[in-house]
Amino acid sequence: MGVIVGPRVIDAGASLFSVLISPVPVAAGFPSPAQDYFDGRIDLNAHLIKDITSTYVVRVTGDSMEGAGISDGDELIVNRALEPKDGCVVVAVLDGELTVKRLRLTGSGVVLQAENPRYPDIRVPALSELTIWGVATRCLHHV
Repeated sequence: MGVIVGPRVIDAGASLFSVLISPVPVAAGFPSPAQDYFDGRIDLNAHLIKDITSTYVVRVTGDSMEGAGISDGDELIVNRALEPKDGCVVVAVLDGELTVKRLRLTGSGVVLQAENPRYPDIRVPALSELTIWGVATRCLHHV
């Protein structure tokens, strides 16, 4: 069902990654003559995280969000300071259970939408307790 396993806090003073960056895009078709040339480093903290004090990394289990490009074992960068909006992928706590789903705000109520046809959407009942824990901003997908 897309359950989250233990969020990790990103230490504000720590560097998540600093890696070499190519000055040219890498072709997925024919090779580029500049493919062996790299132009310095990129700090992935600065590139991937806007607010380090409210950002967490969570690992996804399950396949309910495959249609959104989120697979079992992927890690999501989740910002707890962002306001959840219709269409966002969110980490939600529904009646004490964590899940990753697409948030849909409809005229008839809140729906937590799966991105896999094998899973039903969750129409949040009026008496349920729902907390949007955070908004996913990036998916670190394993290849």
